[in-house]
Amino acid sequence: QVQLVESGGGLVQAGGSLRLSCAASGRTFSSYVMGWFRQAPGKEREFVAAISSRSGSTYYADSVKGRFTISRDNAKNTVYLQMNSLKPEDTAVYYCNFLKSDFTPFGSWGQGTQVTVSS
Repeated sequence: QVQLVESGGGLVQAGGSLRLSCAASGRTFSSYVMGWFRQAPGKEREFVAAISSRSGSTYYADSVKGRFTISRDNAKNTVYLQMNSLKPEDTAVYYCNFLKSDFTPFGSWGQGTQVTVSS
């Protein structure tokens, strides 16, 4: 059974930092590209960042480039998102997922973790 459990969200002031974690199970974690997405109230879920399965190549949405860093620990089946210089517009529920080669997410979504950035 595939399971994704996100954690690490919270309330932070603008300019602050948070580190999100996503523990994955049910698939051979190290074989998959992993990604982070977010969904703000009233908006569609959007891509945030992705990391390749083994080489560690990373990809970011323009809105977070230079502020967010995605990483992974294949031994722990966990992907992380370090978020620095947070802005109120980063407020959203953040989700992780397994990705196809075209960065399309597949599999069931977890419960997500709420990030709220106050101005």
